[in-house]
Amino acid sequence: MADGLDTQLTRSIIQRTLNYFRERIAMSHSVSAPTDLQDLAELLKVLAEPKRLLIINLLMEGVQCNCELGDALQMAPNLISHHLSVLRQAGWVDVERDTADARWIYYSVNREKVAELRELLMQFLDPDRMRSRRPDCGPQSPLVTMVDAENRPGPAVASTPTSVEPCNKEI
Repeated sequence: MADGLDTQLTRSIIQRTLNYFRERIAMSHSVSAPTDLQDLAELLKVLAEPKRLLIINLLMEGVQCNCELGDALQMAPNLISHHLSVLRQAGWVDVERDTADARWIYYSVNREKVAELRELLMQFLDPDRMRSRRPDCGPQSPLVTMVDAENRPGPAVASTPTSVEPCNKEI
C-alpha cells in the first residue's frame, strides 16, 4: 500500500513539475518589451548628463540663444557648446541662425524627439504591464512549495529541501 501511495505521489509531483515548466516556457515566449529597448536607451543616454537636462529644461521654456543659456546655466561657453553639440547630433535640439545677422544662433527643443521619448516611456512604463510573480528559484519557488505540499501533511510550508540547489543565475 505504501508503494502505491509513493508511486502516486511521485507521479503527481512529476506532473505538476511538467505543468509548471510548460507554463513558464509559454510565458517566456510571450513576454517581450513593448518598445525597442535599444532606441529607448540611446534616447536616455544623451539625457543622462545633468547639464544636458538643464539645457533641455531651458529650451522647453522656448527658444534660447547662447548668451541666454550661458546666463542661466553659469557654465563656460565651450561646455555649453559641447553639450549643445551632443544634443544636436542626437536630434534633441534644433538650430536656427538669425536671418539678419548669421552670427546669432537660436536653439529650440525638437518637439518630435520629445514626443518620441514620451511615447516610448509610456509604453515601457505602462502600469498595465506589471504583473505579480513569484521567483522561480529559492525557498519561495512554486516548485519547492509544491513538493513540500506533497510531502507534508497540513498546510504547505516553504523550505529548501536538500535536493534543491541554490540559484546561481547571474543578473
